[in-house]
Formats: sequence, C-alpha cells, structure tokens
Amino acid sequence: MSYRMNCIWFRGIPLLLATLLHSSLAGVANASQPFLEKTNIFEAGQAGVALYRIPGIVVTTNGTVLVYCEARKNSKSDWADSDTYLRRSTNGGLSWQPARKIAHFGERLPRSPIALAKKEGSADDQTVNNPMAIVDRQTGDIHFLYCVNYERCFYLSSRDDGKTFSQPLDITLTFDKFRPDYDCHVIATGPGHGIQLASGRLLVPVWLSTGANGHSPSVAATIYSDDHGHTWQRGDIAAVTSDQWSSPNENSVVQLADGSVMMNFRATAASHRRVFTTSPDGTTRWAKPRFDDALLEPICMASLTRLTAQPASAKNRLLFANPDSLTEIKNVGKPGSHFDRRNLSIKLSYDEGKSWAVNKVLEPGGSAYSDMAVLADGTILCFYERKHFLTVARFNLEWLTDGKDSIAN
Repeated sequence: MSYRMNCIWFRGIPLLLATLLHSSLAGVANASQPFLEKTNIFEAGQAGVALYRIPGIVVTTNGTVLVYCEARKNSKSDWADSDTYLRRSTNGGLSWQPARKIAHFGERLPRSPIALAKKEGSADDQTVNNPMAIVDRQTGDIHFLYCVNYERCFYLSSRDDGKTFSQPLDITLTFDKFRPDYDCHVIATGPGHGIQLASGRLLVPVWLSTGANGHSPSVAATIYSDDHGHTWQRGDIAAVTSDQWSSPNENSVVQLADGSVMMNFRATAASHRRVFTTSPDGTTRWAKPRFDDALLEPICMASLTRLTAQPASAKNRLLFANPDSLTEIKNVGKPGSHFDRRNLSIKLSYDEGKSWAVNKVLEPGGSAYSDMAVLADGTILCFYERKHFLTVARFNLEWLTDGKDSIAN
C-alpha cells in the first residue's frame, strides 16, 4: 500500500495510519506481562569520545529504530569539538548495528564569535550539535537536521531507513528570517525528534538566543516544511521571556487529537514547573503559554510523544519524560536555581496533556535528557542520558501502569 495515497483524516490523525496501527496491534493479547529492559548504546570514553550527549530516537515506517546523538570528543562542554553519531536496529531495539558518524562532513566551519567568547576548547573546534530526525509517514523518508557551532543549520534525508544520507543542504536562511523579530546569534533544533502533522507538514521545534550569555536569553519557535523537506519556512515565535519565566528553549511538540499542536518547553522560573502552549497548526497563533503544575522543571530538556490515538486504540495516550526532581545542587533557595538531574520518570496522559494520570520512575539515579518513540506493537522506547552512558529502555504499557492498562484496551 502506498503511503503517497490520499488519506481521510479523523480528528487530526490520519485514518490510514490509524488503520495500519490498528492492524499491527490486532495480534497483541489483551494483557501482556509487564517488562522493562535496558541496553547501553554509547559509553563515555569509548571510540575516542569524551562524552555522548543529546539523545534522539525515531522508528521508521519499516520499523527500523534509529538513535542519534552528539559525540563530544575532547570535553563535556556544549561547545566541545563534536560530531553526530547514529546507530540502527532492525529488531525493535534488541540488537544494534555499529555506530557511525553521519554529520558533519566536508570543510570545517569557522568558530562562531559566541563560541570564541566562551573560551572553551580551541579556536578550530567544530561543534556539531542538536541532531533531530523526522519520519515522513507519507514517503517513508527520514528527514534529518543538525546545527554547526550553534550558528548554521543543515538538512539531510535518507530513503533507505538511515543506511545512507544525502549531501547536507544549508538551511540557515530559514533561521535568518527570525531576525527582524528577534536578534538571534545562537540557533538550535530541538533536541529530540520532530513530527509530521496529519496534513503532511514536517514540524521542527527550535530555539534561538541572542548569545549574550551563551545559550541565553532565548525564545522558542518552530520551522516547517510543507513539501517533504525540499524547502523550509519559519513559524511564529511561540514563547518569550515573561514576568513568570525566562529563556524558554529545548521545546518538544506533539499533535493533539483535535489536530492542534502542543509545545512543551524548558524555562527558568520560580515555580520550577514546565511551560506549554498550543497552536492550531504548529506554526501560528500560539496561545498564551502557561505552567503545567504537574510537571516539575529541574532545568533540563524533556521529551513528549504520542503512544496511541483513536480510532486505532480505544484511548488517546500521551507520554512525557524528564528528571522528576527538585533536589537543589547550587544556588539553593534562589528562583531559577539548577537542580540535580536524576529520577527520570515517565508520565502518561489520557486527556491530551490536561492531566498526567500515571507517573513511574524509569531511572532513579543520575539521568537527564531523553527522547521517546513507539514500536508498531506498542512497545515504548526511551533513549536517555544515564551517568556515563546513553541507554535505550524498552518497556510496555503494562509496566508503566503496573498492569492496570494495556494497548489493546
């Protein structure tokens, strides 16, 4: 069946895709045994890399799992000399092909003035940062974006499930279009993954900074493509510093059942809570952002994805993951203080993010950035930072809910 065929839309979710998901889940028993499995994918200090960070994960239309990250060669700094590495799994994350570099090739780009001002590393270091993939459910292609030196953005694509990628295309001009509204000198995608809307639009969460203090102050926004990655446009700025929070960034997006898009972002605030906003199309008319009182904010990236959608499932389910901790490690008692990144937890919503009915700890120890994806059989994959590792956790809804919910329900 061609993914290019016209689709009938149901509540903002492609009925064709929902039907395929329903078929793939038809053989799942009413209740499976809970399981949780963890596999270390990248380890700090291996293969000449000081630290692997900034995880992202997607599942292709053929079921291949792709994980990708920054490989920081000589230091742990965000501005370290780094590359982007990728690994593939063709059996749902049970085993993995060797890691390989997928970006950035060619002539090294000059260090940005912001990076030079940071005085971290050497003047000829090149930071390849914030990799982000999007699965095109209509064509089967993998769209891939990354930044260099937080100054330029490039686009790749793959038509063979991540085996090979196209030559990089510089799409920095898309970010330049923000400058009449915001004088940005630092640009970044995601991190994590982008999404495809029911309309076919490819949507990439991005954040921009003046660079006055490295990565802050900042604003959150999106860029998008309505022609399967051939051209890219900027959306409206979705969130700025307010009297309640500062420097919104590292945002995640998900399409809701009514077709609108919810953006959830990191920000510094005295309330220490995540902030979210919504848009009818993921690019314009963003609602006034507000706190989600159920989601703690330790000043860390978080991940957001859809688990199930009606009519393929009896329930709409969203997943959210971040370090669910407010244990202070510095600036004790001061608004906006940073916290110890630990206690990575998975939350489950049955009402499109209005509330979070389930909260379960995935990693009680040191744990930070994460990204999530879902296999065709409903198995949840969480790719996350854990001490010196980047780890993939495989688990099911029965584990998350202690057997109280199942994909078949």
